[in-house]
Amino acid sequence: MDINPEISRRRDTLQRKLRIQDPFAGRRVVTIGGGSGTFSLLSHLKKHPLRISAVVTMSDSGGSSRRLMDEFRRQLPLGDLRMSLVALARNGALWREVFMHRFEQPNGEDNGHTGIGGHSLGNLVLKGLQDINNDDLLLALEDAQELLDTAGNVVPVTLAQTTICADLEDGTTICGETDIDTRGKKHPGPLSPIKRLSLVPEDAPACPQAIRAIRRADIIIIGPGDLYTSLLPNLLVPDIACAVRESEAEKVYICNLMTKHGETDGYKASDFVNTIHHYLGTRVDRVVVNDGSFPSDVLKMYSEEQSQPVIIDRARLTQLVPNVAIEPLQLEDDSLARHDPERLVGAIFRTSETY
Repeated sequence: MDINPEISRRRDTLQRKLRIQDPFAGRRVVTIGGGSGTFSLLSHLKKHPLRISAVVTMSDSGGSSRRLMDEFRRQLPLGDLRMSLVALARNGALWREVFMHRFEQPNGEDNGHTGIGGHSLGNLVLKGLQDINNDDLLLALEDAQELLDTAGNVVPVTLAQTTICADLEDGTTICGETDIDTRGKKHPGPLSPIKRLSLVPEDAPACPQAIRAIRRADIIIIGPGDLYTSLLPNLLVPDIACAVRESEAEKVYICNLMTKHGETDGYKASDFVNTIHHYLGTRVDRVVVNDGSFPSDVLKMYSEEQSQPVIIDRARLTQLVPNVAIEPLQLEDDSLARHDPERLVGAIFRTSETY
């Protein structure tokens, strides 16, 4: 039966008004990243009526994840998956504490990585669920999501074993997420800049569920997180970058608050954006940048680590990205330079189309 055109018009108008009043309702949101930045963002996105999928990097090469990978053949890293699961958990504090608990080393010392000392209990739970499901990581994640009653889905960017390698301008190459991530702390002096980041193997297949989530997304959020170790490894999976490029979703990049010694020394906001564009193969629709100030003691601490607040070169940014959101986004009264997650979520959706 045909619907009266006037009734249809009124219904469409009402639905549009409802979406304007609540920019969150029912929107399919995909986050791409890993680490503490993704954890903080997901922890607050879950408070809103969104349909969330977290596409998570699988390049972790240290800690409990590394030990499990060394002990069990073809084991994939579990650390970033675990963090995203906990961030989206709604099933009370106990289960979150279970997944976040880390066993102490005997006598507080490194015992040569034997036994469970130093392991994350959540990683062991995930490994156990994987064993129960005949080594199927995706089924293990489904079970973990049921246990934690997550407010969305956590999806590995790839199910292949991969390694990231950084070619430096001096001709040397560093392989492994941990070695790239920590070289600034290990070498406080001047370091050769990263010239190129690559994935081994270069043709690692994307997880089909990640592709599906990206294709269905209304908004894709890249970041926040370390540029070379948390964000770009996802875009190095060829089919992921392709899916993001082809997606009709709004693409939002959250720029870092601080530069990082050994990775982004001297980077301005436009340098971060240019790097994302290079590996993504297209431009993002919007970039969210912090213009708030930091306490002097925080600046001093980061300066000692040769890190500085990211400079906003507004004119260049507006040439690179159609929409630039510049707001004070730092977490106040904190000993570290971190995004205030509530402000960040507000900034993301204030700059998003809601009709």
